[in-house]
Amino acid sequence: MSQTRHFAAVILAAGKGTRMKSELHKVLHPIAGRSMLHHLMASVDSLSPDHKVVVVGAGREQLEQALGDDARTCLQEPQLGTGHAVQQAQEELSGYSGDVLIMYGDVPFVRAATMGAMLDRLNADDAPAAVVLAFEPEDPLAYGRVITDDDGRISKMVEFKDADESERACHLCNSGLMAAKADDLWALLDRVGNDNAQGEYYLPDIVNIAISDGRVCAAVTTDDPAEVAGINSRSELAAAEAQWQREQREHWMAEGATLRAPETVFFSYDTELAPDVTIEPNVVFGPGVKVASGATIRAFSHLEGASVGEGCEVGPYARLRPGAVMEKGSKVGNFVEMKKAVLGEGAKANHLTYLGDATVGAGANIGAGTITCNYDGYFKHRTTIGERAFIGSNSALIAPVTIGADAIVAAGSAVSRDVAPGELRMVRAEQMVKPGWADRFHDTMKKKKAAAKKD
Repeated sequence: MSQTRHFAAVILAAGKGTRMKSELHKVLHPIAGRSMLHHLMASVDSLSPDHKVVVVGAGREQLEQALGDDARTCLQEPQLGTGHAVQQAQEELSGYSGDVLIMYGDVPFVRAATMGAMLDRLNADDAPAAVVLAFEPEDPLAYGRVITDDDGRISKMVEFKDADESERACHLCNSGLMAAKADDLWALLDRVGNDNAQGEYYLPDIVNIAISDGRVCAAVTTDDPAEVAGINSRSELAAAEAQWQREQREHWMAEGATLRAPETVFFSYDTELAPDVTIEPNVVFGPGVKVASGATIRAFSHLEGASVGEGCEVGPYARLRPGAVMEKGSKVGNFVEMKKAVLGEGAKANHLTYLGDATVGAGANIGAGTITCNYDGYFKHRTTIGERAFIGSNSALIAPVTIGADAIVAAGSAVSRDVAPGELRMVRAEQMVKPGWADRFHDTMKKKKAAAKKD
């Protein structure tokens, strides 16, 4: 597609989505951590549209909040069909004479290349009045048919219920997506009637109207029917998630990542893996994760908003929360949680540790059961641990506190004041020793228990 092409995107999202049985608007349900609407808009944005208009209805407030300043909205009320929905965008596009690309918010996986192909066809020498995105499913079911010649020019658009046997034998189906010049679009929509069982105005009718005027209309056919799959129920949402995850697993393995059990690994829409990363079974990536070359993510780990450096080890059973940064060669082991914390090069927290709002210097060792006590009930405070420091097991570092380079915190300490570099800090109560006390205690309690049984 030409980089200088001008077009406006109109996205239809006014439907109630009743089959979802949800208070959340249908197109805001997430796939791989991003709403289906934003999946679609990301593809649109890659083509740099002049305008984006989202047609809203039920759940308008949710959509406007989710979109912010990213697109303009217009209201379809009442909802009288797809043609009527597109007409509601006319005022927002007043004075615009470029191409208009019409899509659906619940059809999230349309590729930018496909959109570009539709716009290219719209601007071909035969100047079609409309371009329809068609597809060939394995089972055409009751989809509307697109009847074309060998050059992709449409001779007829027909709903399944109105098609004769020869037309039903055609497996080229209408996805609903369309492109047209703005002036053609509005003029044709003005002529669409609602003489049908539902009393609605249907967008595909503009094709037959244009053909009756002697205008050319054309079809572009996607080679992947899944690209135009609509999502209307929780089951279809789950199927879309599964499809997306399968494709991402194949993508990252092709890019050089090792997935020990691919079907058990779940990626986010923005996960980034370098070559030679190893992912063990049952790993989940939330949004915002980058993993550098040579890192290993062990089984049952969950990462979100985290950066994992070259040669690092994570898990098993580790949790990296937003703001977690692991520098080269560092390691977190089983049941370690990091949040807004930096683990320096070669540093280790091998097990049963919480590092929150912390900076850990290179080569430091964090013993089992260490906790950075970062929250006082009102504010978060930071812990700083110097290079090569050793934090003994079951220590509580009460922030704000700084542990100097090469310092040692003895096991079981609760540290609330800074520790100087090279210093040993031991914070323990003095041990009390009572020889024979335990033996006497056991004898007394056994006698009481025996007496209780007699009673």
